[in-house]
Amino acid sequence: MYQDPSDSPVHSPAPAHSIATVERGSFCLARCSCGWSGAARRSRDRARTDAAEHRTSMGEAG
Repeated sequence: MYQDPSDSPVHSPAPAHSIATVERGSFCLARCSCGWSGAARRSRDRARTDAAEHRTSMGEAG
């Protein structure tokens, strides 16, 4: 049977990593939708830096 190429399923790109910071008591950590979790930090800024490093290591900008 002939299948028209325009009928093939469209593959969407992998979803972007969605990163958020989470506070636990006096600690803050970064978490990603891919399951990655950064170390617990007392510095929110350091948790955000961990998140930025994770995003960069996954090949995403910004």
